[in-house]
Amino acid sequence: MPETPHIVSDVMTRTVVAVGRDAPFKEIVRTMEQWKVSAIPVLEGEGRVIGVVSEADLLPKEEFRDSDPNLFEQRRRLSDLAKAGAVTAEELMSTPAVTVHPDATLAQAARIMAVRHVKRLPVVDDLGLLQGIVSRGDLLKVFLRADEDIEEEVRRTVVAYLFPGSSHAIHLDVHEGVVTLRGQVRDTSLVPVAVRLVRAVEGVVDVEPRLTGQSAGPDDGDGR
Repeated sequence: MPETPHIVSDVMTRTVVAVGRDAPFKEIVRTMEQWKVSAIPVLEGEGRVIGVVSEADLLPKEEFRDSDPNLFEQRRRLSDLAKAGAVTAEELMSTPAVTVHPDATLAQAARIMAVRHVKRLPVVDDLGLLQGIVSRGDLLKVFLRADEDIEEEVRRTVVAYLFPGSSHAIHLDVHEGVVTLRGQVRDTSLVPVAVRLVRAVEGVVDVEPRLTGQSAGPDDGDGR
């Protein structure tokens, strides 16, 4: 079977810049600029994440600097107007923070980012204490895996597992993360299973199954 998928703790950044709830607006901007980040967790107590301030939370300050929105616009964008008048992290932050646990899979983290429309997630333990941060770029690191490593894992954990008697007849090629399977197998019902298992291997971009049925013979090589 495919090896255990990478989890968030494998790729997250452990050194994280953060601010307290009383951090002033300009300190937040300076911190983002200094550390080249676009969002900062807001902490309280021993490091519990209570919110996140992003560039999107800061921009209303500039957007409404010289404007006087009409009543309709004020009602429609009440949240942005409130942030335009905010001066501390507590007033600016989006709360509750969208977070993820260290043992979540990369796929789970990616789904949270997609559904909640965020670019990064604070990583917290069961008490909500900050452990690190994971970004979209971190999740993509698995696609830096060498084709040779992917091929070795697919052959060992998928091909040999599903087709133990005919694995020698299956040709496996990996190019730029795309896995191609060629050859003949006795049980073609296993082909969709193989595709699903290969897709689960970290670093695989796509799967091209070119497996056909094996002609029955007196000795088909699988011992049956």
